[in-house]
Amino acid sequence: MHADYNLAMEKIIADFGSERPSLLLHACCAPCSSAVLERVTPFFRVTLYYYNPNIYPEAEFEKRAAEFPKLLDKAGLADSVRFIKAPYDPDAFLAASRGLETAPEGGARCENCFALRLGRTAEEAAKGGYDFFASTLTVSPHKNAAAVNAAGEAAAAARGVRWLPSDFKKKDGYLRSIRLSEAYGLYRQAYCGCAFALRGD
Repeated sequence: MHADYNLAMEKIIADFGSERPSLLLHACCAPCSSAVLERVTPFFRVTLYYYNPNIYPEAEFEKRAAEFPKLLDKAGLADSVRFIKAPYDPDAFLAASRGLETAPEGGARCENCFALRLGRTAEEAAKGGYDFFASTLTVSPHKNAAAVNAAGEAAAAARGVRWLPSDFKKKDGYLRSIRLSEAYGLYRQAYCGCAFALRGD
């Protein structure tokens, strides 16, 4: 039986009452973040964290990062959602992918990539005193929600912070992200980000 991560998130939120805890939201890109922000901003004080050392080349990393101010402005969140852009760190991704360069997309290399990005997000959440951390990665139908949540849970346990389970593709989340991206005029990339996916390995 598969875990219902969306239901798990809704149960956590239902216990908040009038509280709005802080959430550090790992953001893979602005299009995916659009629908996720709609879901979480009514319940959390959100900070977006753009840490994606997998993205290749650096020009693509910068191009995706540049879309976040546009997203926050168009969504009316520029004054309420903070954006943190982590430095470009491709060596960290290459180290995490060593030996898995020819692994199929969605396999062990991607799992290592999730662990890397969410591990760093958990460190930032612990350092910043956030109540929760989560990721926009689960809005994509191309990402395994169970693998993303497993990586988040492991990172949370290792760093002593709380992971917010999610499957943001549920309730038409992915479709909503496409519609919002079109409405806001956001750049939508054609590949996940890494050089291996770009080559089709």
